[in-house]
Amino acid sequence: MTTPADVHDVRDPEQPGRLLTIERDALIPLLRGRAEEDFARPVAACPGWTVRHVLAHCSSALTRVAEGRFEAGVFSPESNDQDIAEREGWSNGRVVDELERGLGEAGAVIAGADGKLDGLALGEWVHAGDVREALGEPGAYGGAGLPDALALLARITRERGHVPLHADLDDLDEPLRLGESGGERPPGRFIGDGPTLVRLYAGRPVDGGAYELAGVEAKELNIFG
Repeated sequence: MTTPADVHDVRDPEQPGRLLTIERDALIPLLRGRAEEDFARPVAACPGWTVRHVLAHCSSALTRVAEGRFEAGVFSPESNDQDIAEREGWSNGRVVDELERGLGEAGAVIAGADGKLDGLALGEWVHAGDVREALGEPGAYGGAGLPDALALLARITRERGHVPLHADLDDLDEPLRLGESGGERPPGRFIGDGPTLVRLYAGRPVDGGAYELAGVEAKELNIFG
């Protein structure tokens, strides 16, 4: 019999792109309604970066994916800094325009990459949560994209052999199985909501959110660290 956890092991090639377009439709209108000074706000999850820096990083990364530009060293810290510097003279509106296109166009390339770029889509979605948080907007690391994000997170952590965890989430009817131990380690247990689980796996501050975590330390969950 197929269990809900087993279903997540089958890759849906459209899922990463769907996650990005859902975020595009929510984030872009929010950004177009913000004052110019809001783009200079610091982003706590990315020390030294402002909202604009994060948006420029995301827009350049997605454009690279959409255009198939994967030269040596791409997505390294040095490459990311260079991409941001190249957009220094752009208006905030132009950065948002590029981000909108990237969120819409990168999904087709990611779908055909046999899973190699799925983690990038999840990372871009997390960065959108970083921006929401910096702007004081509700819904950071949640919203309409959360079900796809959680399913993607579960599959990626299992494919990478990450520390095993069973999550009982307020947002899902069935428990979510993350990571894979091969029987070497009993799974940890998480009880709480989906956005808090995302924060833990992304290494973001939980800020006193109510949750229970047993059998594993929070620092072990971080997939971006």
